[in-house]
Formats: sequence, C-alpha cells, structure tokens
Amino acid sequence: MKTFNKISQIIASGFHTFSIEFFPPKSTLAENNLMRAAYELKKINPDFVSITYGAGGSSRQNTFKYAGILKDKCNYNVMPHLTCVGHSKKELKEIIKNYNKSGFKTLMALRGDLPKEYNDNKEEISCFKYANQLVKLIDSTNLGFEIGVAGYPEKHPEAVSLSEDIFNLKKKVDAGASFITTQLFYNNLHYYEFIEQCRSMDIKCPVIPGLMIPSNLEKVEKFCNFCQSEFPEKLKRNLENTSNNEESKKSMAINWTFNQIKELVEYGVPGIHLYIMNQSDYALSLYENLMRSKILNR
Repeated sequence: MKTFNKISQIIASGFHTFSIEFFPPKSTLAENNLMRAAYELKKINPDFVSITYGAGGSSRQNTFKYAGILKDKCNYNVMPHLTCVGHSKKELKEIIKNYNKSGFKTLMALRGDLPKEYNDNKEEISCFKYANQLVKLIDSTNLGFEIGVAGYPEKHPEAVSLSEDIFNLKKKVDAGASFITTQLFYNNLHYYEFIEQCRSMDIKCPVIPGLMIPSNLEKVEKFCNFCQSEFPEKLKRNLENTSNNEESKKSMAINWTFNQIKELVEYGVPGIHLYIMNQSDYALSLYENLMRSKILNR
C-alpha cells in the first residue's frame, strides 16, 4: 500500500502513477456526471486526480469548489490547475494561500488561455504572461507545494518549433517544477522524440504522458485540431469503421490506448495520466485490462 504524500515520491519509489483529469461542471446534469464518475473511479484508486481551470480564470471558484469535493468527499489526492492569465499577483497569492489552508499539496501551474473577449488586452489584465513566472511565484511562497507543469510533445500551438517550446519548458522546470504532464497524443513517436529533446536540454524531471481514449470520431478530431496533434490515419479509419457499433467502437478505442500504454511502459514512462472528460466507463475497462495484463507496477 503506497503512503506517499507527493507525486514525485511515488515515481521515485519505482511505482507507476495512474491518474485522471476532471473538469468543473457548469450545470446540475454535468455535476451529476462528474460525481458519478468520481465515485465509480474510486475502484481504481488513482494516485492523483487533476481538475482544470477555465480560460482567464473563468471557472476559478468552481475549480476550488470541486477540488475540495474531490479531496474531502472522495478522498482523492487532488492537483488543481491554476493559470496566471487574467489574474493579478495579489489574486494569485490569495488563491495559492487558500489552497494551502485547505490542505492541497500539489498545483498544476499553467499560463492559461484568455477569454475570447480579452484577446486584445492580454497585458492589461494579467500580471504574468508565462507559466514559468507562476511556477516561480508558487515556489517563492515556501508553502511546500509540489508543482506540475504542462509539456507538448508536438509543441505548443503558439511555438515556432519544438526546440523553442522545450527551451520555454526548461524555464518552468528551472523555476521550480517537480514534474511534467503532457498534452494528449495518439502517436507515441512524438513522446519519444519529445523526451530525447528534453533530456538534451538537461530537463531531468519525470514526464508523465497524457492520453485520451479515442471514444468518438468527432471529439478526437476536435481535440487534435485544437491541440494541433496528429490524428493518425489508422485511428481515423478505425473510428469510422466502428462508428455504428458501440461495442466494437469501445473495444477498438480501449485497445488503441492499451497498446499506447504498453509501449510507453516498455519505453520507461513514470506513469499515465488519462483525460476522461468526466466519463468513467472506458477508463474503468482500460484499467481492468492493464491490471489483468500486469502492464503497470502499482
């Protein structure tokens, strides 16, 4: 039984982490879906869960609220997302202090996206423009937070090149980040190349791959377009061919991610982070397959 307080301690022990991401609900129905998924996923005992933050801090209160619910009612180790765009330094310090008072140990530090209506006023509404500045602020509080940051195996959409993006990632690590969680990808080769470039830039901290089970053609296409991630032709064909048969589609989707994870574990990843869109069914089936096949060391 693992009794570690911090994610990096689990990784250092030699165990694989297995974690999931939630997002704050915006309606009663969405809240019911979140809580149903949260209770059902207790079966797999994730090492931690994350909860996202809206553009420009738009879901700040909901993030704090549901982070507390997931921690106190579901007994999860919760890593709330925190973005700096749209916040003053005073606001950020207050948010960080409140998370500390509420017993949180880990924060995911992100730059964040601006609300659409503020795209022309970025400098006017934000004290920081880059995530490394937020990492430095969290670290400077001396409250003992473990800090996670984001990595982009196929580069951030705004970056000129992968090398430039990894140069900026190193700034976040040097500012005090403990580990990196990646954006989703469906071709593991992008992760391998990303790791090689990270190590060549002397980024030594753990890099946890983030994956999303490809459960729906439209959703996968949407997310790949948004993230500017590769949508493999084989996966696209598989989704098209199984779109009219839910059982076949589920089996195909779970097998795709299972095979991704199997290869990633063989490569030596420290853990797996699943983007589940507040749905538990596919994640539970995937996890059962992984444990039955003894893929993960948990």
